Amino acid sequence: MELYQTAIDLLKQLITTPSLSKEEDRTADLIQSFFENRGILTFRKGNNVWVRNAHFDNEKPTLLLNSHHDTVKPNAGYTRNPFSADEEGDQLFGLGSNDAGASLVGLIAAFLHFNDRQDLKYNLILAASAEEEISGKGGVESILSDLGEIDFAIVGEPTLMHLAVAEKGLMVLDCVAKGISGHAARNEGENAIYKAMKDMEWFRSFKFPKVSYSLGEVKMSVTMVNAGSQHNVVPDECHFVVDVRSTDAYSNLEILEIIKANAKSDVQARSTRLNPSSIPMDHPIVKAGIALGRKTYGSPTMSDQALMPYPSLKLGIGDSARSHTADEFVYTYEIKEGIELYIQLLQAIL
Repeated sequence: MELYQTAIDLLKQLITTPSLSKEEDRTADLIQSFFENRGILTFRKGNNVWVRNAHFDNEKPTLLLNSHHDTVKPNAGYTRNPFSADEEGDQLFGLGSNDAGASLVGLIAAFLHFNDRQDLKYNLILAASAEEEISGKGGVESILSDLGEIDFAIVGEPTLMHLAVAEKGLMVLDCVAKGISGHAARNEGENAIYKAMKDMEWFRSFKFPKVSYSLGEVKMSVTMVNAGSQHNVVPDECHFVVDVRSTDAYSNLEILEIIKANAKSDVQARSTRLNPSSIPMDHPIVKAGIALGRKTYGSPTMSDQALMPYPSLKLGIGDSARSHTADEFVYTYEIKEGIELYIQLLQAIL
């Protein structure tokens, strides 16, 4: 299968080209050259590269195929060179092989398969984005307006080629409980720690009324606490951090409004931009995937979907459990099967 070999060759080049978040210029060059060598017009902004199908028609709806080419830093547990694309049996090792190089080259292969077709019902845009691992503002968010109107997206992340029809969002909250300073030996002051404890208990026990079918409950966890200057001084402030994993039952702003109405502490969100995402179960792409024997589920991990203002489906080659692990790898047969599934899925709707 020519597309399979093309994908494998490209993935090996990506692995051997370091592309840590914000340092993806060389892999962006590589991807851009890959398309230009095939006579395909490329667009680039920063380290984001995208292409349109040959017969792009502004009168047609548009499907975005997206995955990222940045990686996390290799962790200390690696026993092999993370930037050496070593193929052993049916395993291809290397940083970014599983997350998300395999999905990226698989989507590129599918794009090439349909690129020259004149009878497509949808336009296709393939975007290889940067800074996904850090949810950076120089990533896919920076090119959304450049891509034009998008009707829905397939986001390539390792899902074992099953359909992640919803994905949790994220908010990080900085909270401050305020009291009055005093001497610990006398009955003075108002202890900010005790005030914070009441709010922490609320965060621990509160249940949001609406529960997502795919993602379950909104989850809130107090993850950091800091207060006090010395043992004999009643603290007048207690700072704590809350990790909020939002679901498609609420927007981040709706969740924040509920929290502020209940917590006595001052609550400030570092950002509300990383929203939960979902796609209707009766969407044609979901129905096509189910018809191909794919399972549906809600994903607890976050991707560039969080930044997309339109329906999106997370679907990709490899296993999320291998992401960010030492000696990361992907099975080569997963890539072959993944390309075939991407093509079958798109064929059903295009």
